[in-house]
Amino acid sequence: MMKKMLCFLLAVLTAGLTAGCDRDVEPDLTDYAVGPAQIPVEILGDLDGETRQALTGEPKYVALTFDDGPRADTTGRLLEGLAARGAAATFFIIGEQVQGNEYLLCRMAADGHQIGNHTYSHTRLTKVDAEHMVEEINKSEVVLREVVGNRSFWLRPPYGQMDTKRAEQVRTPMIYWSVDPQDWKLLDAAKVAEAVIGSVHSGDIVLLHDFYATSVDAALQIVDRLQAEGFIFVTVEELFRIQGVTPQTGVLYARPDKTRPLG
Repeated sequence: MMKKMLCFLLAVLTAGLTAGCDRDVEPDLTDYAVGPAQIPVEILGDLDGETRQALTGEPKYVALTFDDGPRADTTGRLLEGLAARGAAATFFIIGEQVQGNEYLLCRMAADGHQIGNHTYSHTRLTKVDAEHMVEEINKSEVVLREVVGNRSFWLRPPYGQMDTKRAEQVRTPMIYWSVDPQDWKLLDAAKVAEAVIGSVHSGDIVLLHDFYATSVDAALQIVDRLQAEGFIFVTVEELFRIQGVTPQTGVLYARPDKTRPLG
């Protein structure tokens, strides 16, 4: 009986092999169809960053930045909203506005936000001599250190203006922006939010002002919408580190991968 069964199985196997010579048989790839499709490295290397992220599911990072604060009511509400959403940001502080708002800077530091320098009195640095410019930057740094300790306070020149000669006197990286919804002009939370959401890409630095209530509302709408799209909100310093860029002193950056020409 066993011998007959072995003969029968052999005949079936032989028939299958013979049939395979006469026609194409679709292979059973069930065991290999597990997990996402792998895209060849050669192809990924030819794609732009945004397309590559969409195909591979890589995280998308963006840095929200806020100028002209702190202001007790608006900045305080913004910090509460960012904490509730687990979003980090960068605040470029005007030195003369720190007094009376020290607790806001302490909250920024405790929550992991980056604190930057926006000069002491929001002076247009290209319109003053080099000595006055250095004084504006250093005076603000002194105030910031007294509150949050010794650290590097990256500079955002007021109005984003800086020239080559004055840049040589700056001892930190300088940060411009790549997305500007002109929130100070619109003063409309919905319009500001749509302007950012409709143009932002991974790696962008967004300019906002925590001095305006409408900008705070817009910022929180932006975080909600973009987090739902897979964006992660980080500080400017973290954005540079994630992208593997070491920022240079006296250089004005629109993004980690893009510098801004000096005047």
